[in-house]
Amino acid sequence: MSSPSKRDQIIDVALNLFYQGGFNATGVDKITAESGATKKTIYSHFRSKDELILATLRRRDELFRNNFMRSVERLGKTPRQRLDAVFDTIDVWFNSRHFSGCMFINAAAEFSEQDNPCHIVCAEHKRLMFEYIRELAENAGAKNPGELSQELNLLIEGATVQAHVCGDKKAGIKAKEMAQLFIDRALGDNR
Repeated sequence: MSSPSKRDQIIDVALNLFYQGGFNATGVDKITAESGATKKTIYSHFRSKDELILATLRRRDELFRNNFMRSVERLGKTPRQRLDAVFDTIDVWFNSRHFSGCMFINAAAEFSEQDNPCHIVCAEHKRLMFEYIRELAENAGAKNPGELSQELNLLIEGATVQAHVCGDKKAGIKAKEMAQLFIDRALGDNR
């Protein structure tokens, strides 16, 4: 396996720093210190810090969604179990050592204008997560998969904020208990 390119190394370092410290609070000087790259190298790969932020958001989206889907598929063997596994997956995430909330919620708060490119990438991530859960709901036989996806996504988002802001490490389990009501209703209690 080949080693990551310098551009990829910079993105990986910046992603971790932005996730832990925020986008505006993390300067290019800190990224150069942590990555071992010079400012000249960083700016040869990215025209601006904003372009680097966009690259980190896209990388986070790819990594997060791939890991999320793999976990759901591994934990849930049937379509119904996969809907439950969504909440088992977020529970593991909330209790991971480096959990700092949702990078996309955090970024959308820092880049709050709807037409800001960073905000647009965050909205796209949320849309893709909605579509994935809608597909799970459809495969499980939900009467209205879009409605169930919306309900489950609202629970996920609320649980994420509760886990991050309030430090509630059981937010994923609590959300799973509430999700059962929505799932049972949407599936007509068909297990």
